[in-house]
Amino acid sequence: MEPIEKIFKPKSYNLQGYQGLSEYQLTEHYTLYLGYVNKYNEILTRLKNVDFAAANQTYSDLRALKISENFALNGIKLHEAYFENLGPQQFVSGKILEMTTNTFGSYENFKYQFSQCGIAARGWTILSYDLEQRKLLINCLDAHDQGYLVNSYPLLVMDVYEHAYLIDYGVKRAIYIEAFFQNIAWNIVNLRLEQALAINK
Repeated sequence: MEPIEKIFKPKSYNLQGYQGLSEYQLTEHYTLYLGYVNKYNEILTRLKNVDFAAANQTYSDLRALKISENFALNGIKLHEAYFENLGPQQFVSGKILEMTTNTFGSYENFKYQFSQCGIAARGWTILSYDLEQRKLLINCLDAHDQGYLVNSYPLLVMDVYEHAYLIDYGVKRAIYIEAFFQNIAWNIVNLRLEQALAINK
């Protein structure tokens, strides 16, 4: 196989100064993200030489690579969204406060439902804006490529795989989720919401 090209470049993030999320925890988590980037680049390199004529749904190199491409790329995108919506503690405000209040009855009720979905999910919990129904939804994903809602725009992304909290909290996921809520960059969430709403104009 030819040398792996660095087709997809990883992003960098500030991993210091979070309340309840240690630099070590976040650095190890970021290392996992880099692994998805490296594997995605490897998959893209292998796809250049794959035998399309040998395609088969039971097994073929093409099937294996394309399924793995979905998993790796979603792993990249979800981790980037997660790291991007981490930030210094902010009070929720703006359009996202208005819409979560209108949709879930109150911000506190939204936080409760989102947190409990974080307990129920095996991989990710996402507050999304459904572009067709034009409303907020909370999605539970069991894996990077399982459970994502088509035609939805991710607004707030929380990783609930054990690797996101095991160093700091062991198996105590609920405490990690509370720490996550203390480190949400609501300005980023509001920006994503503006972008989602603009699509439907």
